[in-house]
Amino acid sequence: MKLRTIGLISTFALGLLAGPLPAGAHHTGKVYRIGYLKNGGIGPNEEAFREALRELGYVEGQNIVIEWRPAKGKLERLPELAAELVRLKVDCIVAVGLGPTGIAKRATTTIPIVMGNASGDPVQHGLVASLARPGGNVTGVISVSSDLAGKRLEILKETLPKVSRVAILWIPTSPSAAYHVRETEVAARKLGVQLQSLEVRSRDDLESAFRSAGKRSADALIVVSPGGMGRYRKRILDLAVKTRLPVMYTGSRWVRRGGLMSYGTNSRELRRRAATYVDKILKGAKPADLPVEQPTKFDLVINLKTAKALGLTIPPAVLLQATKVIK
Repeated sequence: MKLRTIGLISTFALGLLAGPLPAGAHHTGKVYRIGYLKNGGIGPNEEAFREALRELGYVEGQNIVIEWRPAKGKLERLPELAAELVRLKVDCIVAVGLGPTGIAKRATTTIPIVMGNASGDPVQHGLVASLARPGGNVTGVISVSSDLAGKRLEILKETLPKVSRVAILWIPTSPSAAYHVRETEVAARKLGVQLQSLEVRSRDDLESAFRSAGKRSADALIVVSPGGMGRYRKRILDLAVKTRLPVMYTGSRWVRRGGLMSYGTNSRELRRRAATYVDKILKGAKPADLPVEQPTKFDLVINLKTAKALGLTIPPAVLLQATKVIK
């Protein structure tokens, strides 16, 4: 679906013609303008964000305008897109990911910024003073937990009891991806797993990365989604099939499109939570006073079709942990 930003004047006119706002709507006569900044394109997670806003009483074309600014994988465009949102004097910026959040923060110290799904430590990167008291113009939801990388490796070892060497595919320019790798290195040492780093800077690196994993006898692979890896999704899934390498992903969309398994946060739910932060800010709350929210639930998604194609039998104990099983 193609999403379009509606101009302020036409939006106000539509608001006059439209029916009453839903129950619970926060209507002061003002049309709020929200900026939305992210690395990739506009997809299902953004629809979840819009849906949550509607439930909170914000309707596009009546009392809210969303200025979509997706970089579509062209990370060098993010500073320019953030600057556009600042020039528009939006009431709030939703930034998806640690990188876009940092770029938005460099573009403005006054406009409130809501992290829509920061996969990394915002304290370590100087985005907030602390999770409990952010202290600046940034708050929101993050998708990381200290237990996440460890649990991901534990599930791999339960699924493949003989696993001892695991490769990890990531984009080194992404601070979020780097966080995942560091946490995975810590977990690997604890679990006695040898970790092999495979860095990807362009699509041309993918085939050689998979070859390297094979040459070094990797038993399995972890693909770290943050940083724009999604733009290589089809190629990575094809190479996983070609090399018959069991792959654990950090996002469930990979599994729905044929990947073996994933363990991570529910991105759609995080976008919905981001909408609640936008609501609070539009009602007068200060980002400095809104604690950053950490995930408490994680999804394990398993594709049994892919497992069968790889000749793998998923142990019952692993299946019992699954949030969703694709048959």
